[in-house]
Amino acid sequence: MEASTTFKQDLLLREYGRNVQDLVNYITNVQDRAERTRLSQLLINLMAKLNPQLRESQDYQQKLWNHLYVMSGSTLDVDVPFTLSAMEYLNDKPQKIEYPLDTPSYKHYGKNVELLVERATELEDDQEREAAIISIGKLMKTLYRSYNKDSITDGVILGDIRQLSKGKLDMDLAYIEKNNLFESNVRPQQDNLNQRSQQQSRSDSSSRDNNRVRKNTRSSSNQRNK
Repeated sequence: MEASTTFKQDLLLREYGRNVQDLVNYITNVQDRAERTRLSQLLINLMAKLNPQLRESQDYQQKLWNHLYVMSGSTLDVDVPFTLSAMEYLNDKPQKIEYPLDTPSYKHYGKNVELLVERATELEDDQEREAAIISIGKLMKTLYRSYNKDSITDGVILGDIRQLSKGKLDMDLAYIEKNNLFESNVRPQQDNLNQRSQQQSRSDSSSRDNNRVRKNTRSSSNQRNK
């Protein structure tokens, strides 16, 4: 019984895909050596685009040619300034992926919050440190709410900040709760004070203008009466 014409050859290097393997099969059947070499060089250029991470190594051209040699079943015969070999690829073991060994103390906050807390402990200015605590507290409260439907108090947030910072970061809880500083839509008290000061200034200016108008009006009225 004849083999089915729909049979597909196993991919020798899956990262390049079926189309590249078919091109390799075609090139190996080209009889003219010069033409075979020219087509191989064109395919190498395509493989370089499909496997761009190889460009980080100095010998990436030789690796590409070796990959082409592997896909040809070690039969490719072309003019190339390298000694083609499949052994380097066959003996090459996959690099181990390094996984982080340390897990965050609080999964709902994540590792980035711990890094922010660590950076905040390095701040020497008291105002900058307090601003950092407020920003981190807002972020932690938002992350907790997205991770857990239950509510969380400012006291728990502040306690977590103390623990993550090993006691280096702390604030007055009553002050935080009074001003809702850990709420993402609330500005620090200083901003509110500045806003109230600006409003008061505008009010005082408006009052002075009104008094000036009234004085001018009375003065004009007195002159007409005379």
